[in-house]
Amino acid sequence: MEPQGKIALVTGGASGLGLATCTRLVDAGAKVIMLDLEASNGHDVATALGGGTVFAPGDVTSEEDVRRAVELADAAGGLSMVVNCAGVVMGKRLVGRKGPIPLQDFERVIRINLLGTVNIMRLAAAAMLQNGADGEERGVIINTASVAAFDGQIGQTAYAASKAAIAGLTLPAARELAESRIRVMSIAPGTFETPMMAGMSAELQASLGAQVPHPNRMGKPAEYAELALHIINNPMLNGETIRLDGAIRMAPR
Repeated sequence: MEPQGKIALVTGGASGLGLATCTRLVDAGAKVIMLDLEASNGHDVATALGGGTVFAPGDVTSEEDVRRAVELADAAGGLSMVVNCAGVVMGKRLVGRKGPIPLQDFERVIRINLLGTVNIMRLAAAAMLQNGADGEERGVIINTASVAAFDGQIGQTAYAASKAAIAGLTLPAARELAESRIRVMSIAPGTFETPMMAGMSAELQASLGAQVPHPNRMGKPAEYAELALHIINNPMLNGETIRLDGAIRMAPR
């Protein structure tokens, strides 16, 4: 799909992977609806990006908020592209020094990372069905999994479960939506330079980067965005989860 002149919805768009994706899509001539929390700096980011970028404050787990963002896309000409970058990370063992993990902590990660993604997918796909087919397709949905889906570390049970579910739903969702000419793909990043990583010490960041075989560093958000754009442009990419990780395989801890 050629992004020029089309409408994209990017979740978690005010920072990290989402911001890099918004920037790349605007550069490619797309108009972006940026969905992020009201507490984010989304208003300022959207203004700085220009290109008709619209900030849609909201929570991916809220049906009302997501419907509002999709309606903004419809009003702008119809939703054609979705990139789901919103998510949270939590490091807790199933049983720690203080006992079992509180169930609500595990549930929060699943709710945001998995159910939030599904909430976007179902409402976005319904909107895409109203599009006329542009050549071979009506829309593209890209989700964010993680290498933790395949080799999660100790303390990542909730996070790994949420991301493994994203990888697991990719093919069946792609098969279901194929008859409607909507593609579904997932990207599984390794260790990337994101706001979450920025909160860690320089020593820890260097250690994480050193674990990547080649290139021997953490990934850059722009590299994620470049893959997202390639997926959008390449109609044969469908139903697959692509590891974007420099060949890293995470150790148990």
